[in-house]
Amino acid sequence: MEDFKLCYPIRLCSPPLHLQSMALCATTLRNPRNQKIRIQPLMGLVRINGTFVAICDSSPSSSLSHASDHATCGSPAWIGKGLTCVCFKRKGNCQRICISLTPLQEERLRRLKRRMKVYFDASKLDHQEALRALWSASFPGQELQSLISDQWKEMGWQGRDPSTDFRGAGFISLENLLFFAKTFSTSFQCLLKKQGGKGAVWEYPFAVAGVNITFMIMQMLDLDATKPRTFVRAVFLQMLSENEWAFDLLYCVAFVVMDKQWLERNATYMEFNDVLKSARLQLEKELLMDDVLRIEDMPSYSLLC
Repeated sequence: MEDFKLCYPIRLCSPPLHLQSMALCATTLRNPRNQKIRIQPLMGLVRINGTFVAICDSSPSSSLSHASDHATCGSPAWIGKGLTCVCFKRKGNCQRICISLTPLQEERLRRLKRRMKVYFDASKLDHQEALRALWSASFPGQELQSLISDQWKEMGWQGRDPSTDFRGAGFISLENLLFFAKTFSTSFQCLLKKQGGKGAVWEYPFAVAGVNITFMIMQMLDLDATKPRTFVRAVFLQMLSENEWAFDLLYCVAFVVMDKQWLERNATYMEFNDVLKSARLQLEKELLMDDVLRIEDMPSYSLLC
């Protein structure tokens, strides 16, 4: 007997405390075709507007090769043999997000993973050019004297050589900053030049904060996991299939969310990690909203200009 992976939406009258994953004892349920299904310990549990979506491994006691492809909330979600989907309600209709990836999602995820694994190498010409492009986008009309210069401190790097700050997130963090600078130049310049803020609340180094935001998003999306551990990852992969630049757009949203919370808290540099965690929670909340089907649908996307 072949195993199938199966997801069930379950509504709890008294939801437990915040749950990302939990273990439950194995149990036996019946699907709409009255076939017994042995539910193994829960792989994950995610809350969506009061509905907890359980991600489980299951082994049907009889063949499910003819199972219906038209799943609804409250029933197993099947799209062919061996594929896993989760079913949830958006805009009044039950919709599915597949954990098994489409060919397009697989290709774009591979591409994104390759980007994430590239280390910044100051000896590579394309990396040097990207760094110069970032300077030009950040300080148009101001000549960069050298790739190792005190000028970089104006942007919020820790020292004269910004390459040492890329170690945490790699070359993609430089790409993210450059994308932000070129795509949303007004917002980028406002944050870079600390416009509208008071000195006491503008104590985070802009560029280093940007590298940390890249790393935070990489952790939040959990893209290297062999099995999905959060529903946010599945939602993002759906968005990635719609827009190859979804990661970079999410980065821009994350930066303005972090900055907004920083100002609202009147935070200090010592509170940076707390603000970053709070920004992550806000991003996760928005990604799981009913009407958010693209990064551009996130409420905080409107902060960008």
